[in-house]
Amino acid sequence: QEELQQVNEELEEKASLLAEQNKKVEQKNKEVEAARLALEEKAQQLALSSKYKSEFLANMSHELRTPLNSLLILAKLLSDNKDGNLNEKQVEYAQTIFSSGTDLLNLINDVLDLSKVEAGKLDVHPTEVPIPEISEFVDRNFRPLAEEKGLSFKVDVMPDVPPAIVTDGHRLQQVLKNLLSNALKFTHNGGVTLTVRRAEKGRRFATRSLDIAPDVIAFAVADTGIGIPKDKQQLIFEAFQQADGSTSRKYGGTGLGLSISREITRLLGGEIRVESSPGKGSTFTLFLPGRYVDGGQGPGARAQGTPRAAAPAAGRQPPASRQAAAMDWGEPSESVAVEEPPPAPERRAERSPPAAASPVADDRAEIQTGDRSVLIVENDPNFARILLNMAREKDFKGIIAFDGESAIDLAHAYHPDAVTLDIDLPGMDGWAVLDRLKHHPDTRHIPVHVISGIAKRQRGLKAGAIAYLEKPVSKEALDDAFGRIQNFLEERVRRLLVVEDDETQRNAIIELVGAEDVTITAVASAEDALRELASTHYDCMVLDLGLADMSGFDLLERVKSDVAMSTIPIIIYTGKELSPAEETRLRKYAETIIVKDVKSPERLLDETALFLHRVEAKLPDQKRRMLEQLHTADSIFAGKKVLIVDDDVRNIFSLTSMLEDHGMQATFVENGKDAIAALEADPSIDLVLMDIMMPGMDGYETTQAIRQNPQFKSLAIIALTAKAMKGDREKTIAAGASDYITKPVDPEQLLSLMRVWLYR
Repeated sequence: QEELQQVNEELEEKASLLAEQNKKVEQKNKEVEAARLALEEKAQQLALSSKYKSEFLANMSHELRTPLNSLLILAKLLSDNKDGNLNEKQVEYAQTIFSSGTDLLNLINDVLDLSKVEAGKLDVHPTEVPIPEISEFVDRNFRPLAEEKGLSFKVDVMPDVPPAIVTDGHRLQQVLKNLLSNALKFTHNGGVTLTVRRAEKGRRFATRSLDIAPDVIAFAVADTGIGIPKDKQQLIFEAFQQADGSTSRKYGGTGLGLSISREITRLLGGEIRVESSPGKGSTFTLFLPGRYVDGGQGPGARAQGTPRAAAPAAGRQPPASRQAAAMDWGEPSESVAVEEPPPAPERRAERSPPAAASPVADDRAEIQTGDRSVLIVENDPNFARILLNMAREKDFKGIIAFDGESAIDLAHAYHPDAVTLDIDLPGMDGWAVLDRLKHHPDTRHIPVHVISGIAKRQRGLKAGAIAYLEKPVSKEALDDAFGRIQNFLEERVRRLLVVEDDETQRNAIIELVGAEDVTITAVASAEDALRELASTHYDCMVLDLGLADMSGFDLLERVKSDVAMSTIPIIIYTGKELSPAEETRLRKYAETIIVKDVKSPERLLDETALFLHRVEAKLPDQKRRMLEQLHTADSIFAGKKVLIVDDDVRNIFSLTSMLEDHGMQATFVENGKDAIAALEADPSIDLVLMDIMMPGMDGYETTQAIRQNPQFKSLAIIALTAKAMKGDREKTIAAGASDYITKPVDPEQLLSLMRVWLYR
């Protein structure tokens, strides 16, 4: 009995202990659950904080860009001085305002860049980047600045460096520009040297992708400048931090550049190291793997599966003295490339050639004086490679652009002899590229051969293309295309056929269009025109409708139905008042219709110059001035009605000023509901410029509401927004916008978009 009692006591004790343990386990479980709930709450708070941060950045982007939009547009209008009523000093003031606004815009872009890196939304586009082109890019951008400061500048590429590195060429340029501009800023005596070499074998890195890389390339930027104290060498890589952050600091800047450079370098799988002593200079070394590998870069990396061309370098360089003032240890590359206000289009300066960064190595670095070159604008790297090989077979040097913006920059930089153009391009599509090329006097004469999967042949020819091929295309068709380009370039004198039964009018056209670069044959009857077309190749035909032996309509249909003659561009030049049915019939075949009036001679000269691919700079002074005056007015804009939907009176004023300056009728409303009411009241409005961020009914809702009315299904709506975050373009197009452009608005780009959509 005593034993049983003892066992019971032990069992009770164990039960008590077990109960106590259960209580502790329950307590622990409650603590774990509380911790889990706290973590979930923290995660939700972080997600909410991230959402608020993204919304804040988007809204701040809008709030900062909106006043900048007005400032830049109006400053540009003043600096152009079209009326000639400003003196040189006033024009200089306007240019300074434009330049300062551009500086401010670049700073805004820097902050957004940093936020994209932190949010993991900065994409990486790995491509094969030739080392010699990196060297050329650096030398071209920084040697003038070094020479102005009286510094030596060297670029040394070691013999054992491979010919190319696979990385994001645009991001590499961004980091190198920041390191070099900082080095030049803080160096007052001596010089700056960029050394490209292989990293030492066996060197240990803090980045795993460098440790496992079979080849590591080092880009070392060494200067003889002021140096950095040891205790500040890590600080300068933190956002908004600088070696001297005092109110009495000697060097300005935001302190963002090295922070962005470090994060971009991590995305590329590399790292930046610094060695420096005060008074003895600094060496910043960028280490990158010879071949980019996705996955080894850290949380922010977002590599794209299909390589694409990197964005070209900034075209025009700022005056060196002002460029130096914009640089600091923290200033990123975009802040360095302070763009000058562009001159009027007819006198625009030649741009510096953009550096190549492309999955297909082209010939831009090898083009010599006298070489024939073709610009290949194609978004498919495989097809671009095919076109490049065919161009080389025909003794052309090939330059490749994978998007519309790059195509425009490359056309102005290299002045190619011909262009092959895809229509389906990312960003700016091929129609806008063709429009921009054909509305700039420096590129208007370049023959453009469209090769696209979009079946809009007639539209391409009317816009000034020399020919139009629809994909898929055979090798024979491509051979014919390049053969046609060759023949076109070899025919230095263009041939124009004028079909006009009135002798006075015939002579007037010959006097208007004629010059050394054009041979004109003028005939009075349809029978003579058909005989000429059958026996001789003509580059363009001007046709009057009032012929004695055959209706101009019938002659037009005869020519276009004959395979041998169907490709000739035809300009209808008539005094006949056309009915809607007649105009529709003509537009089916003719490239352009000009009804004779007070402005028709200028338009005829302009259209023949377009289809004959004449170089405007070589025209006689009087004819060149006629074209300059016509382009200033731009006939497609004359009388067009544009509705501006924007809640900011500054934007309304600046956009209205620009549109009226080009002969358009601009009206405005300040919210979405009024926009819908304005369209219903005046359905003849040709185009809408739609702001996205508006109180109450925003631009997305307004656009969707407009599209619900079948009457406005095809109305051109261009979204103008200061929101420049990832996905905004797709969201805007999905809402029903025809196109999208970010603020501050580039007037030339906006006019080009408007021209494209008004034409449609």
